[in-house]
Parts: sequence; C-alpha cells; structure tokens
Amino acid sequence: MAAGTTTKERLERLMSAKKQLEAQISRNGQILAANENVGMSGPLVDAEGFPRNDIDVYQVRLARQTIICLQNDHKELMNQIQALLNQYHSEIATTDPELVNRASALDLDSDRSPGGANITDLAPARAIVVVNLVSPDSPAERAGLCVGDAILRFGSINSGNFKGDLAQIGELVRNMQSQNVQLKVKRAEQQLDLILVPKTWSGRGLLGCNIVLPPEAMEH
Repeated sequence: MAAGTTTKERLERLMSAKKQLEAQISRNGQILAANENVGMSGPLVDAEGFPRNDIDVYQVRLARQTIICLQNDHKELMNQIQALLNQYHSEIATTDPELVNRASALDLDSDRSPGGANITDLAPARAIVVVNLVSPDSPAERAGLCVGDAILRFGSINSGNFKGDLAQIGELVRNMQSQNVQLKVKRAEQQLDLILVPKTWSGRGLLGCNIVLPPEAMEH
C-alpha cells in the first residue's frame, strides 16, 4: 500500500504542474482572444502587407511563441503522467478493484473540481466531435480550428457528460454567444487549448465550422 501512496503523491505533484501549465496556456490564449481573437494562425499584416493596427503584433507574437513552448512542455509532462497513471491503476487494481470502477464512472472535469488535483482526471480524454469543415474568416478559423481536429472538450461538455447529440453543443453555443468558450483539441499527436467565441459573422451560424460525431461513436 505504501508504494501506491507514493505513486499517488507523485501523480498529484505532476497534476499540479499540469494545471499550472494549462493556466499559463489559457492566460496567453486570452491575450490572443483580446487581440481580435487572432488565434495561433490569424494574419498579423493587413491586405497591403503592413502590420495590423488593430492588434498588438508584438504581444501576439510573444503569446504565440509562449504557447508553443508551453504546449511542448505539456506534451512531455502528459507522457510522464500517463506512465505513472498506468502504474497507479495497476497498484490500486490489485488492492481495491472497486475503487477503479468508481473512479471510471465519475465525471471529474478539472475545471469544476474544487480544490486540489484529482488523480482520475488524468485519464485519456476521448473525442466528442470532429471538425470536418472550417469557413474562411469565421469565428472557428479565428480560434485556430482546423479540419480534422478532434475536440476533446467543448466548454463544459466532455466525454464524461456528452450524450452523443450535437444539439447539446448547439445549445451551449447559443448560450455562450459573444463569450469565450474553451476548447481542448487533439491535432495529430498534440493537444491544444483554444478559445472560441461564437458570434454572428458574414456566413451562416455562430461558428463557421461543421462538426460531426467521431467514427467510433457512429458505430455504436
């Protein structure tokens, strides 16, 4: 049991570091959102090739570079966490299998967890929807979404509370019009934290993108 406790303590320390990294990424994401929601790929020059005067170009460049560095650190940390999490689950499974079952059943969204880190929040997230279209100059493009992105968390909706109905996301979007919606996105081997602001624009809807259920969800 002592070994399990030691592993748990190490996981809690790593989880604390993970939350600190994510808070820094979020703060820099808010800088991008405050600069006309330019995102990670929005243009920094105008149509004539001059630096845009509606944003702080230096601030945006610095925030983007910081986010890239933090995301690399986050990826390395998540690899450490996953290895330790597997060890922890193996240890508690031999001593208290029911604890594993209860942990798997809980919705432990870290944004809503009061106080300290929660071990089971480290379980790998599953995609709830996949982006298959992004319109130019849309809120989705400004947020940095790309075709093929797997969305792991859409605001307060995650794999633990998503009912497999796109109307659930549609309702959240309508309720969050002109407000920041935090997304967690898997792109290739990277996990990204993006900020999407649903709002009216020149095209249809409030997002300017199309999302579908992931293939594994549609097989059920």
